[in-house]
Amino acid sequence: MLLGEALADRASKKKQLEQVAARAAAVARYQEGEEPAESADELLAKGRTLIGELRELVRRINRTNTATELAPGFTLTDALAQRDGYAAQYRLVTAVADAGAGRGREVVWARQLRSELQQVSAVQVADLRAEADQIAEARRNLDVRIQQAGWATELLE
Repeated sequence: MLLGEALADRASKKKQLEQVAARAAAVARYQEGEEPAESADELLAKGRTLIGELRELVRRINRTNTATELAPGFTLTDALAQRDGYAAQYRLVTAVADAGAGRGREVVWARQLRSELQQVSAVQVADLRAEADQIAEARRNLDVRIQQAGWATELLE
């Protein structure tokens, strides 16, 4: 199995587990004199089985990520951490740029009279937007490398 297939399988199992958990919770109590549509015990057992399968799959994915190098000394695990860092940087820079531009508030105040104080930006919004674009491009390029590795790497045991 390829790493990319394992990642898709993990996402599918997570979604399936959420659905099984919701169904089990929905039938955990029922009105006296009626029978639930499904057995809560069977759904609980199915959920436990899925958790075991997910645990094993995640272990193998993590092992593969740690052993797979995109470049000498730069593993998939390193790349995933760097991608998360890019995402956090992007959120920070765009939030500050939005605030500097006067966005992100429920009410945007504007001067009605010349005697009122004017709001001014404490940051260079255009520079922050350019920085955000560079971060987004670096993240996209890294993500392409991660995706390529995922579809070219066999999942380890």
